[in-house]
Amino acid sequence: MLIKVRNLVFVLVALTLVLAACGAPATEAPANEAPAAEVPTTEAPMAEEILPIVLPYTMMPDEVTGDIITAGSSTVFPVSERMAELFQQEGYTGNITVDSIGSGAGYERFCVAGETDIANASRGIKSSEVEACRAIGREPLEFRVGTDALAIVVSSQNDFLTAITVEELAKVFSGEVTNWNQLNPAYPDGKISVYSPGSDSGTFDYFVEVVMAPAFEKDTEKGEAALLGLEGVQLSEDDNVLVQGVAGDKFAIGYFGYAYYIENADKLKALNVNDVEPVQANVDNGTYPLARPLFIYSTAKIMQEKPQVAAFIAFYLSQLDDNIIDVGYFPAPAKAIYQSWGAWYAAVSQ
Repeated sequence: MLIKVRNLVFVLVALTLVLAACGAPATEAPANEAPAAEVPTTEAPMAEEILPIVLPYTMMPDEVTGDIITAGSSTVFPVSERMAELFQQEGYTGNITVDSIGSGAGYERFCVAGETDIANASRGIKSSEVEACRAIGREPLEFRVGTDALAIVVSSQNDFLTAITVEELAKVFSGEVTNWNQLNPAYPDGKISVYSPGSDSGTFDYFVEVVMAPAFEKDTEKGEAALLGLEGVQLSEDDNVLVQGVAGDKFAIGYFGYAYYIENADKLKALNVNDVEPVQANVDNGTYPLARPLFIYSTAKIMQEKPQVAAFIAFYLSQLDDNIIDVGYFPAPAKAIYQSWGAWYAAVSQ
């Protein structure tokens, strides 16, 4: 049975006030971006002051109606889709739209077009995107919802590759090597087929930042250009297209969110990276080099004007423990979740 939001919210908000400031922490911008402005913090009220403020917003799914529109990261999509389904199962009768269009396109719809209530993202919001939001009267609030271990995958038919280094990935995805035996003489002389999310994807941005840029003296633009300019590279915003492409080719390699690997583990093989396996323990201890945070974004104004959005975000945060692993990702650190609750409380109590 699902955890009841009303009671859980009060407990977690109280923990938030002890362990974190009410505002969500600013996400560090990429090297070529100016840092985003910090979200101001507010003085923590006493516990007896919280209850009358919080309860009006901790509505159960069957107590709210109206539309909720979310869009963005294909990586976060399975989590948001699961939460939307559960929210409806618990009695919500409105419409929830969850579109998988990539983090960049999700920020575009949220911060430029102003068409969505929630942006799903597999990377932190950039300063330029924050400014675009502010230009249309939106002050984005960040909610950390989980952790993804980016999966580097080959076909289950591949019988020669079990591990790869970050440096070797850069050689493959830049075209410095085009055949597997060029990477290692012990590998077969097979032409490498490369599959990557498209440039609107937060997964693409993250891969460029941590894999490609270091190979080009930390120049993100050169790293991105090398990947996009790679002859024969297959780019798609649809991770299922990437799964099918890699699974059907013994010499193919690709990457995407861990959940898509788990869903297709019968036909794919996830590689160890720098000899570290992508499992919970290695994500938690920081040794897996391709782990990254997952987010959703909204604004206090949206949450106040649309109680169904505030209720959905509270429900979303309350259900992560029961669902994030089942979907195929890893829990965020407890402090990060408390900070998300702090941001939620700050929004609804303004």
